Amino acid sequence: MVSPARAAAYETVLRVFEQDAYADRALRTAAASLDQRDHAFAQRLAYGTIQRLRTLDYAIEQLGRRPVRKLDPPVRAALRLGAYELGFMQTPRHAAVNETVELVRAAKLERAVAFTNAVLRRVADGIEPLLESLPEDALKHSYPDWVEQVWTRDFGHEEALALMRAQNEAPETVVRRIRGKIDGKPTDIPGAYRVERVDEAAVVEGRIWPQSRGSQLAGLVVGARAGERTLDLCAAPGGKATQLAGEVTAVEKHPGRARELQENAARLGASNVSVLCADALELPAELREYDRALVDAPCSGLGVLASRPDLRWRAEPLPELQLALLRAAADRVRPGGTIVYSVCTLNADENEAVVDASGLTPDPLGEERAAVLIDDRGGEVEHVRGDGRPVVQRPVGRVEPGEGIGRPPRGADAGQSPRRRINSIGQGRLQGARAASNVAVGNEIAVGRDDETRTRARSRLPASG
Repeated sequence: MVSPARAAAYETVLRVFEQDAYADRALRTAAASLDQRDHAFAQRLAYGTIQRLRTLDYAIEQLGRRPVRKLDPPVRAALRLGAYELGFMQTPRHAAVNETVELVRAAKLERAVAFTNAVLRRVADGIEPLLESLPEDALKHSYPDWVEQVWTRDFGHEEALALMRAQNEAPETVVRRIRGKIDGKPTDIPGAYRVERVDEAAVVEGRIWPQSRGSQLAGLVVGARAGERTLDLCAAPGGKATQLAGEVTAVEKHPGRARELQENAARLGASNVSVLCADALELPAELREYDRALVDAPCSGLGVLASRPDLRWRAEPLPELQLALLRAAADRVRPGGTIVYSVCTLNADENEAVVDASGLTPDPLGEERAAVLIDDRGGEVEHVRGDGRPVVQRPVGRVEPGEGIGRPPRGADAGQSPRRRINSIGQGRLQGARAASNVAVGNEIAVGRDDETRTRARSRLPASG
């Protein structure tokens, strides 16, 4: 009989690769009845198998001598799980083989039982030396070739390898405190706590919100204040939108996600957030003259592959859409207002290139391991250290007239600068590696101002979105 945890992992892997389901949603359904211990095992087995897909398929084909694509889907999923247990979890050989065979039998494929048994025994005999013999590249670490090529281009060979190793490790678990006490440790981002696990009851009660440090940093950078109007163009599920003060218009294109956003805002007590189900590129004409805008744009997500195991197999760079969203935001922000552009990817095509195409070129300011808040008074940039002490640094550099994003505001002279600022957070500068599971990644925070000054700050964080 198959253990409940393995059955849940099997269902998750089968749905992800045969039905194009999202891993987190598939696991949530498959593991709904499991206790905490079994759920943790099912998640580790399912997510690890999904992450290591390319390496596992190579091992099955080389050692089992059968193309994976020609196998029945249930057999394919079962063999992938068994190979992962043998190659990466040090599961005893007999347990991995027997459980894999039972998965196939439970799928009512008795004719494939002997085949599955034979293939997995061959995999058990040879997977460890095969993995050790692989060169340090995308095949060994199970990434599409294009991801390795992008990271090598942007960061160099050694740092690309460090990123591939790190994004195969389990990410930290971080929540944002909404109210009350948290059983966790404070981090260098105000309000962010590192926890062993997410307290689902506290989430339902609106006391915490699962949100990585990088994501919380993006919300802080917006710097929204009481009495101001802020436009969040890609708002669901609402983590960043509910961080913002003042009057917030949260836009979401998809009706289901818009409903989820509305529910989350209510749960977190964010009564200042108004949800609008609309295309951010086709907003009603009356939505303009905002003080601030947040463009947390869709992206390839190469900075959050550790927490989204299936994303590497479906990721797609979206620079054209990102630039269009940035220009749409610029058209809706008042002269002198602020735009924050953020993406959770490690790809210059979606970071620096998009910001460059917007017309603003940030100048360096300095580095702080901190959250960054923007002070409009004098254009100061205030860094809030982990110990809570602010460090104010003056911006440097000047933007020439005519530089900026989008078109001049209505009624303005055609040659007049729009006088808008852009804060760009591209979560993607690799600064170095301490250990495979703890690569230090600097989230670039580019702060540009159209009228007088531009600045840039950097904040170092582990790779998370």
